[in-house]
Amino acid sequence: MTEGTNSWLHAARVGLRRGGLEIRHTFTSSQDLWNYFFPSAILLVVMFFMRGAAVPGIDFSLGSRTLPGVLGMNIAFGGMVTLMMALALEREDGTLLRAKAVPNGMVGYLIGKIVLIMGMTLTSMAIVLVPSLFMLEGLALTSVTAWLTLAWVMVLGLIATLPLGAICGSLFTNPRNAGVIMLPVMGLVAISGIFYPISSFPEWLQGVAQIFPIYWLGLGMRSAMLPDQLAAVEIGESWRHLETVGVLSAWAVAGLVLAPWVLRRMARRESGSSVAQRRERALQRTT
Repeated sequence: MTEGTNSWLHAARVGLRRGGLEIRHTFTSSQDLWNYFFPSAILLVVMFFMRGAAVPGIDFSLGSRTLPGVLGMNIAFGGMVTLMMALALEREDGTLLRAKAVPNGMVGYLIGKIVLIMGMTLTSMAIVLVPSLFMLEGLALTSVTAWLTLAWVMVLGLIATLPLGAICGSLFTNPRNAGVIMLPVMGLVAISGIFYPISSFPEWLQGVAQIFPIYWLGLGMRSAMLPDQLAAVEIGESWRHLETVGVLSAWAVAGLVLAPWVLRRMARRESGSSVAQRRERALQRTT
């Protein structure tokens, strides 16, 4: 192997090891444990009270129908929002500058973050999914095919959304400003059929929702977890697996092409003086 290849492989191994250590650290941090359990508990309470309501036109629990969409939403949040906030915060405190100073350090840094976010996403999904299997009726996770569908939707969803999080995180020098991205993300959640069938929305709004990954993540998760007759309330009365793969793959390809370029531009602008200026501004805000 060439020296460059060995350097990349070493950076990848460092990133995998760092990601594993950071995941384990989240299980020992009271704040991280709170972030795992508190939002999950709220979602479980919401679905518990929704279980008595029925999906319009079909005698099926609205709570059971909502669960897959919630899991898809969590994947999107993990990919986009968590990575975006991590990049913005660690750009301000100098972590990215230190990674830049090491050969292929940015590669190791990003691999570590990807491993961390995938681990956190799986943990959050398990916290919601396991109690829901006992609390909600009608879920169809009873075959190997269903679990395989759940797996490929989750993996493809993360590949589609993680580059978006990296791009958005690279655009903000102040992590507090990064919070503005939450407004459009929450708007997309509202129109993507997470809590209510999208087929009841105006057609133009359905078209807008179908441009973005959140809708397709929710649809893919519903196809894995719900009986086939529930496809009747979806657009086209179908789970549309080919379209799900196509749209999520398109976002993944676009993100993987753009993210490295955006991250390289961000890394080139990082310097000790820029980090010092951001720290000084942060101190001024707290005093």
